[in-house]
Amino acid sequence: MEVLIISIKELTINEDIREKEVRVIDTDGSQLGIMATAKAIELAYGKDLDLVCLSPNTDPVVCKIMDYGKYRFDQAKREKESRKNQKVVEMKEIRLGLSTDVHDFETKGNHAKRFLTDGHKVKVSIRFRGRELGHPEIGLENMARFAEYCAEVSVVEKPAKMEGRNMLMFLAPKPNK
Repeated sequence: MEVLIISIKELTINEDIREKEVRVIDTDGSQLGIMATAKAIELAYGKDLDLVCLSPNTDPVVCKIMDYGKYRFDQAKREKESRKNQKVVEMKEIRLGLSTDVHDFETKGNHAKRFLTDGHKVKVSIRFRGRELGHPEIGLENMARFAEYCAEVSVVEKPAKMEGRNMLMFLAPKPNK
């Protein structure tokens, strides 16, 4: 079995750099020019730093003298920070029936409102059984009533539609102004 590596996240450093000549950038960003790899590595070791290959696809390869451990730490910190700022939107489901009574309807509506104010999307579904399949208009009325009940905190992302034995509607939280 052959494994294909799509991208290598790790950069090549020090003795792992196989090129004969490299373009070297100093710690302050100034260019030191093109030199032999061995000389560049010596220069980096003289400063107690690493020679890191930043651009392996250019000719000559571009390397920078830096503290690789600190660089990886900072990179991990930035990635963690960006993950922290991401909002994961969950899909919650509310199931209604054709003959859902008033109190049950309000309870399910209040649950949906709570989910929507928490920033989740809500999938509202009605399952049709037996003879109920002959009356999709009742399901549409229930869906419209439910959408109206949740209108203050939601927008209809996808209107009610029959899919097999189920009628589905998707609600999304109202965008903040």
